[in-house]
Order: sequence, then structure tokens, then C-alpha cells
Amino acid sequence: MNRIPLAVPDLSSLEESYVLDAVRSTWISSTGKYVDRFEAEFAKTAGTDEAIGVCNGTVALHVALMALDLRPGDEVLVPSLTYVATANAVRYVGAEPVFVDIDPGTWCIDPSLLERSITRRTKGIIAVDLYGHPCDYDTINRIAAIHGLWVVEDAAEAHSARYKGRPAGGLARIGTFSFFGNKILTSGEGGALTVSDPNLALRIRTLKGQGVDPQRRYFFPVTGYNFRLTNVACALLCAQIERQDEILKKRRAIYAAYAEMLANIPGIGMQPAALWAEPAPWLFCITVDEKEFGRSRDELIEFLAAEGIETRPFFIPLHTLPPFRQESASRGTVLPVTDGLAARGLNLPTHTQLTTDQIGYIANKISSFGRSSA
Repeated sequence: MNRIPLAVPDLSSLEESYVLDAVRSTWISSTGKYVDRFEAEFAKTAGTDEAIGVCNGTVALHVALMALDLRPGDEVLVPSLTYVATANAVRYVGAEPVFVDIDPGTWCIDPSLLERSITRRTKGIIAVDLYGHPCDYDTINRIAAIHGLWVVEDAAEAHSARYKGRPAGGLARIGTFSFFGNKILTSGEGGALTVSDPNLALRIRTLKGQGVDPQRRYFFPVTGYNFRLTNVACALLCAQIERQDEILKKRRAIYAAYAEMLANIPGIGMQPAALWAEPAPWLFCITVDEKEFGRSRDELIEFLAAEGIETRPFFIPLHTLPPFRQESASRGTVLPVTDGLAARGLNLPTHTQLTTDQIGYIANKISSFGRSSA
């Protein structure tokens, strides 16, 4: 069987036609009909008043924190099990990420541990919808309100996820998304912020567009940034949004097939889902219990690679990485749930070109590798 990649973007003739239309219009920079259309349509998917396109998901986080007036010396509570961009964005504005352990039932930041990490320097919380599972936002938002903090929803991996029936992106003060090539919806690179506060929306638009006053051309009241998204990228995204039901249907079928075929393999676990959550079908996750399975997670990754199956391990906990290690150690940071899950978890190939036969091949390889060590 040919090599099975971890992720492949779902692109069709519709994306091609919209991009060609944008190119032929000559509107290929940061204005054009596809920019306006994308922002209007994506806001609807998030249940917010506005969506604001930016050049990538990391920038979306960066702009969100600037718009919320995060400053040097401030602290933000973040999970350690997430992509490094979450913590990097905090550092971009001179603030410090303070890492909190995760809830084993959701793999998201544990609300019961937030208050013990709050200090007089804490300004907010970034809640990450890890691997497509939404956080417990009612509890997080309630704790934030009690302590006068804001909440940012990092929904980079969670397009289409729902929390108690409400869509990802509209669950906190600001939502942020990524449209990187491995995401459910993609423009290769790209990102968005979703917001319903008109004052915040205006500040975000000002910051991401060089700081220009929207009412006065070439007048710049603040220092801004060129974080804009192009009309060509938005053309891709408009087609992706138009096709999202088709894309999501295929990905959910892949999730269901994996769940059925992997269900009875000793030592192989799957991502939990809270009763109130509808996770997004981004990358299918499994965990490896080395004692029960007979091999370690890393041994399984190496074996699958040799069999032509690309996987990837879970994120390395951020509090253990060099940029954050010293500060975390000085706080006495101990995150046992994060450390344990990070050592056991991996993502399997998940994309709409994946066939049922390929899923069966992957499941059989995992099963046989476990049995061979018994």
C-alpha cells in the first residue's frame, strides 16, 4: 500500500474557480469581494457578530492579546498541552504564560485548578480546544468573571466543535482560528478572530491593518501591524465554507470507522468526549498504554512509519521546553496529567482522501504490533 500521510487538504474545482476569479479580478492583496464574504460567512459559523481575517492563527492570538491590553509583567493562564503558538503569543507582548494542568475527561485546561494559579498579575485565560474538544466554558467564564479576567478561546483545531450546542469561536471574549494546511478548513496559511464586542472588533481591525484610522485615510493613531489576509486566501476559504458540510461528513465517517476498528485492541485508548461536547473531527487521537499494549507509543510510531503510515506524537508539554522551563520550575510547576497524556498520545492520519481500506490497514497494523509483543 502507498504511504498514508497524516493530513491532506480537501480542495476541489470550486476552490480553483474562486481563486482564478480572484486572480483575474486583479484584487489579490488584502481587499476584495472574497475578504468581505469570508468574514461575513465565518462569523455565522462561529455565532459571533464579526470575524476578522488575519494571516495565520498565531497572529490571531497575538492580536487578541494586544486588543485586550496585555502588557509586560502580566500573566496569562494557559494549558501546557497545546501547540507552542499559544504560549509564544503571550511572550510576544512581554507577558508570561503560567501553565495549568488538564482535565483527564476532556484533555482541556482543568477549571478546578485555575484559581490556585491566579495572582495579582493574572489578566486572563487562554482556553485551548485541544484536538477539537471544546473546553468547559461556563465554568471557565464564571471563574474569570469572579476574578475580573478575560478569556480567549484558542479554537485553532476546533472548527465545527460545539459546546452545549453553541459553536466554537463564540464561547469567550475573543475566539481565534487557524487555517493552516492540516486544518479542517484551510487556505494554506491564514487565521481569524471571532468577536461580538464592537469596540474590540474595531481595535483588532486597527491593529492588524497598520494602525490606520478607519475613518481617516493614511492617519495612524496607534502603532499597528501588517497582519492582513489576502483576497486570494479568502477565495479559498469561501469555497471551503461552502463545502464544509461535505468535508465534515467525510471526516466524521473516518472518525466513526477508526472508533469501530480500534475499539477492541488492548492498550489502545481514544479521545474522551464530555456529554456536553461535540468535538470537531480534526486529527483522530489514540493513547498507548505500554503495559497493556506491550509496546511504547514511540515504538508504535516507528513501526507505523516503517509500514508507510505517517503519525505524530502529542505536543511536548510547553512547561518542559527551553523557552519556558526555567520560569515554570521557579513556580514549582507540576502537571502530572499533562505529562502522562503527552507521553502516551498520538494522532493518526485524518483527511477526506483516506479510504475505509486504509483505515482497516492502519488498525490491523496497530493490532498486530501489539499482539506481537505479548
